[in-house]
Amino acid sequence: MEYKVYKLIFQGAVHLGLKNLEDGQDTFCADTLFSALFQEAVKMGTEVMERLLGYAKGGQVLLSDAFPFIENTYFLPKPMKRVIAKEDRGDSTEKKKFKKLRYIPVEDFGKYLQGRFQVDKARDMNELGDFQMKVSASVRGETDTVPYRVGSYFFREGNGLYFVAGYEGEEVRELLEILLESLAVIGIGGKRTSGMGKFRLDFGKMPAELLRRLKGEGKSYMTLSLSLPKEDELEEALNGAEYLLCKRSGFVASVGYAKEQQRKRDLYVLKAGACVGMKFQGDVYDVSGKNGAHPVYRYAKPMFLEVDA
Repeated sequence: MEYKVYKLIFQGAVHLGLKNLEDGQDTFCADTLFSALFQEAVKMGTEVMERLLGYAKGGQVLLSDAFPFIENTYFLPKPMKRVIAKEDRGDSTEKKKFKKLRYIPVEDFGKYLQGRFQVDKARDMNELGDFQMKVSASVRGETDTVPYRVGSYFFREGNGLYFVAGYEGEEVRELLEILLESLAVIGIGGKRTSGMGKFRLDFGKMPAELLRRLKGEGKSYMTLSLSLPKEDELEEALNGAEYLLCKRSGFVASVGYAKEQQRKRDLYVLKAGACVGMKFQGDVYDVSGKNGAHPVYRYAKPMFLEVDA
């Protein structure tokens, strides 16, 4: 499998919400990216949609979560793996700093796994951008207006998000990039009708350390995307694993799915950064309800990074 880095340079505000409009965050997960790409594929016709779904379910294309980059520095999620490091030597201040750490620069990833990462020199992630709250008004009837707040994130110049795509064959890569270019115009995240989430697609340089670990074979691996083992993989995949679960839910975006807006079935998945002792396949799961007109898909395929020190 070949791997490529794609950088998203946002042109303005982006709404990457959690549960409410006023919520916001600075990253998004692989299932959000896949859903957005899938919607673009649907617009291009059944053949394109089926190709994308087949590539994803067959593992011919893999997507990581979106992670931040600041200028020329790429960041990876902190592994959920016990590391014997300086913070274990009794300094409570150091322990607190390590606990709050969300991301590790790619060039320091090996040092972190070896317990040599200097948390005092960690990049301040507040440099990435700024969260803001915008007050808008919803018009009801002819005269009534109801104010509401929308949380939005602004990336500072030179900063943004990137993700890694794995692909098998040039046809797969070409389809992915066609869909990404289309998505860039429409935008990603919420409130796109208000102009949020538009981005310029750029091709980032793959760091040698990242590529080495993506292709590496070892005794332990970290996931770079939210994921969920198939039922027949679950017991073995989670044996000795270190992970956190999160619930993925939301509403179905398709207007042809049902007469009224319907929620997707909840799916509990492993967060990116989970550390496991074996690779598993995962799947693209159907999370549609009983009364929907068509399947609704939730991407939960893992991308693995070798994390032996």
